[in-house]
Amino acid sequence: MDTSEAPAPGGYALLTEPYKALNPMQQVPAVEIDGVTLSQSLAVIQYIDETRSGPRLLPADPKKRAQVRMISDMIASGIQPLQNLHVIQKIGAEKVQWSQYFINRGFQALEPILKQTAGKYCVGDEISMADICLVPQVFNAERFKVDVGQYPTIQRLNQTLLEIEAFKESHPSCQPDTPPDLRA
Repeated sequence: MDTSEAPAPGGYALLTEPYKALNPMQQVPAVEIDGVTLSQSLAVIQYIDETRSGPRLLPADPKKRAQVRMISDMIASGIQPLQNLHVIQKIGAEKVQWSQYFINRGFQALEPILKQTAGKYCVGDEISMADICLVPQVFNAERFKVDVGQYPTIQRLNQTLLEIEAFKESHPSCQPDTPPDLRA
């Protein structure tokens, strides 16, 4: 897939009027693709999966596909949004404790599910949308000093995924707009 790199607007740049025109939620991602602007990670991933050739990110098997969607949604809708800029701004000085609480709460729910669904990856032995969601959330957990070792399945899956070149290259700590203190 041909792509062009555009650094994500960091921090308060998300709150500008030009970015609001692109993504009214003032969050990342916002992707212009095939003449349409899409926001929300799962919508972007599913659109790419449905319109581009290559390995599928949603399994053909309906049960596995539902598991991938469930895990992806748990991360993208149930854990990650509680560390978004808008939320953290409201929390203020307690942002680390807040983030630790909600990441741990989410991982406590996610760990037993992944114990049931995981093979080499989150759901079986094929990379899926769930894996794409897991890696940046583990990065976020580490950023907020969550002990990921409490979640051995999550930790194992993350380590396995980070051995894959595409996950290494796309890791949040390796992006050109990542603040120096969060770089790999």
